[in-house]
Amino acid sequence: MAAVSVASAELPPPPPQDGETLSNIPQTLSGEDCKKQRIQRPKSKNAEKCTVKCVNTCIRSGDGEGPINIRRFQRFGWHIDRIQVTVSCFFVTRQNTIFQQPTPHKHSSFSSENNNQMGEAAEQARGFHMTTTRKQVITAALPLQDHWLPLSNLDLLLPPLDVNVCFCYKKPLNITNTVAHETLKTALAETLVSYYAFAGEVVTNPTGEPEILCNNRGVDFVEAGADVELRELNLYDPDESIAKLVPIKKHGVIAIQVTQLKCGSIVVGCTFDHRVADAYSMNMFLLSWAEIARSDGPISCVPSFRRSLLNPRRPLIVDSSIDQIFMPVTSLPPPQETTNPENLLASRIYYIKADALEELQTLASSSKNSKRTKLESFSAFLWKLVAEHAAKDPVPSKTSKLGIVVDGRRRLMEQENKTYFGNVLSIPFGGQRIDDLISKPLSWVTEEVHRFLERSVTKEHFLNLIDWVETRRPTPAVSRIYGDGSDNGPAFVVSSGRSFPVTQVDFGWGSPVFGTYHFPWGGSAGYVMPMPSAVEDGDWMVYLLLTKGQLKFIEEEASHVLKPIDNDYLKI
Repeated sequence: MAAVSVASAELPPPPPQDGETLSNIPQTLSGEDCKKQRIQRPKSKNAEKCTVKCVNTCIRSGDGEGPINIRRFQRFGWHIDRIQVTVSCFFVTRQNTIFQQPTPHKHSSFSSENNNQMGEAAEQARGFHMTTTRKQVITAALPLQDHWLPLSNLDLLLPPLDVNVCFCYKKPLNITNTVAHETLKTALAETLVSYYAFAGEVVTNPTGEPEILCNNRGVDFVEAGADVELRELNLYDPDESIAKLVPIKKHGVIAIQVTQLKCGSIVVGCTFDHRVADAYSMNMFLLSWAEIARSDGPISCVPSFRRSLLNPRRPLIVDSSIDQIFMPVTSLPPPQETTNPENLLASRIYYIKADALEELQTLASSSKNSKRTKLESFSAFLWKLVAEHAAKDPVPSKTSKLGIVVDGRRRLMEQENKTYFGNVLSIPFGGQRIDDLISKPLSWVTEEVHRFLERSVTKEHFLNLIDWVETRRPTPAVSRIYGDGSDNGPAFVVSSGRSFPVTQVDFGWGSPVFGTYHFPWGGSAGYVMPMPSAVEDGDWMVYLLLTKGQLKFIEEEASHVLKPIDNDYLKI
């Protein structure tokens, strides 16, 4: 996001829909675009010989057969005070442990009905305790030569934010907990050979910009336990549940925590640095980790760190239109304090049934225009709701803004480079009068969404953005939708996770029953991510980070569309 956004991701998706290309997620991660043979068993003799032969030449731009394939370019990066957020993953296995950790602050719910969404057991579980049982550092299975990997100009649009993503699995029946833990750690070590940036550290270069020191420092891997059962977790309120089950990343680029629940379930939390990877990149990592854990053979997608794909043009071409979307952080207004609890941001998770999405798409598509995507239709629907809530304020705002995160891989890169690892994002947005958003039909609002998006889903837009960043370095920049301040009316960003691989990150004990992103980033703008449901094909899970007042209003006015997640729906 920010470009403070948890960027989006894509995978062997549910069958793609016409026009559904505005997501910031890959179209496929099935391996169709990754046919080149690579060494996938890093402990083999063949891999050893290759590493000895090609480590040095790879760093000098060689195309070695082995696991390292990087090139040396000008260094990019920047540094600002760190903000922290997180991504969690749930896996379900078995173990008996006792846990202890300070209870986090509680977030009030919006109605007695919603307080009971996860049942009375969830109410009792609000204060569950955590205990850390073991800490390790997992390094890549093969030694890697230390080197520096620059951040691209598009990476430099991200402030230092950490992000969380999560998957929930039912208890495995075919392996023990010990085997499950060792499988995760062994597979992680092998995965880090290809994804060596995740085993490094973000450091500051002499110009004050960040870059990645690929030194195989390793990944902090924490094993913990919680005195709570899976079905007792209040997943509707991730600030209360997921936030306690993900690691606080203190070192490195990514941290992982595996938590045993008293029912035998496992929660795996992953916290990664958004400056290094968007959700597309994270999804590739998760899929590769799962493929290696299952011993499925060569990983389907080998990451590319070829930064030259995002080099600025020579000579630079300056397009003033980018000034309308991004701005230097030196132009940010001072942070505004919120005294009204209704204006504090909170996270909630809902589901939308497939038939409700179809009806919404039909209502959002006027007879005069082509059918709009579900993403555009849902974003417009939510925009109208946020505007209606804003109009009820004693001093109502005059305008509201909506941004949508766009992935640039399809626009910038050839098919063989779709496995690029890093951030390739932009956040175009539009602003409209509150009165118009309320009085005009949904189809009109959807057309406004489509209009501001189509200007930014082009190759030229991303090339202009790369050049724009180059002209302002080393001063960092940020999306204007995050920086204009709430005085200008409510603003939120939608980051499509429709191809989030919720059913494909299988480590050998079955597909997950639940998955979500968690991004309580702490700014004034909201964040929304729709994702596929692991329960029913065509359904969506939707992560909402909005103000408590907005969430309460949405639950009152749109309960026929957005339904709080509960155990009955998840079948746990």
